[in-house]
Amino acid sequence: MRYFWWSVLCTMMLVSSASAQTYRISVNQFVEHPSLDAVLRGVQDGLQEQGVVAKFSVHNAQGNMATAVQIASQIAGEEPDLVLAIATPSAQACAQAMKKSPVLARVPLVFTAITDPVAAGLVEDLARPGKNITGVSDKLPVDKHLALVRECLPKLTRLGVIYSTGEANSRATVDAVRAEAERLGWTVVEAGVTKSADVYQAAKSLVGQVDAIYIPTDNTVVSTLESVIKVGTEAKIPVFSADVDSVARGTVAAVAFDYYLHGKQTARMLRRILVDGVAPGEIPVERQDALILHVNLKAAKAMGLDIPEAVRLRAEKLYQ
Repeated sequence: MRYFWWSVLCTMMLVSSASAQTYRISVNQFVEHPSLDAVLRGVQDGLQEQGVVAKFSVHNAQGNMATAVQIASQIAGEEPDLVLAIATPSAQACAQAMKKSPVLARVPLVFTAITDPVAAGLVEDLARPGKNITGVSDKLPVDKHLALVRECLPKLTRLGVIYSTGEANSRATVDAVRAEAERLGWTVVEAGVTKSADVYQAAKSLVGQVDAIYIPTDNTVVSTLESVIKVGTEAKIPVFSADVDSVARGTVAAVAFDYYLHGKQTARMLRRILVDGVAPGEIPVERQDALILHVNLKAAKAMGLDIPEAVRLRAEKLYQ
């Protein structure tokens, strides 16, 4: 009996020791905007709630791919216990740096807020990522997004989409939008951009061409979302988003992920790697499935849209 309690005490001491260790986490975030910021907060809070002590070194590329690449190289000198890449361009930059740096090649890389890890060239198989990389995908439920647009605008036939042509996740989303729109009998009018400064003119180019505008979780476009909302308001074209954080900023509505919870889900994966010692390549890529509906009645009115009562009643949050 004495041996039993001694074993229990030793186990508790080991657990306490492991949880007391401070882990160094280097973060490469592509751009500053509410959804990605919420992911980072979710990761930090999620680790703290699990008793994992972590010191974060956070870098932001401010939407510049060249800067994301520089950050990835810089991270090697920080000798982190784990690299966290938030958004596709940053994850791609880190994955490339891992191939060139013997130091980074030994460090786990976890991505989050990635629409299509396979299309982005990060993993070949979602179930078996292999190598030293895994993460959490926010692949969009495009069918549910367009169903919401259709419910709000039953007579819609032309949908505009603004996206960055340089982002693999955005190209994959547009492909999905095009396929779903074809099933609905809609025409998709694309407005591609290469930088945030192009977004306003891209939105202007859709005036008179579309019945509504859809904004995917595109880092370049979302970072300057207000310019699209301005056009939508002036031209009375409802603007829908793929993330609920954008609804607070002035889009009409979104049925989407809670990116703070997305970060917490990522935190659970980080704990498995850092504390439990599970190899990243053995952890299947995860996806967040829980969706929430936010509606901005004030924005809808400004854009000439009356939100159906059924949509209002389903909304978890209404902005008046």
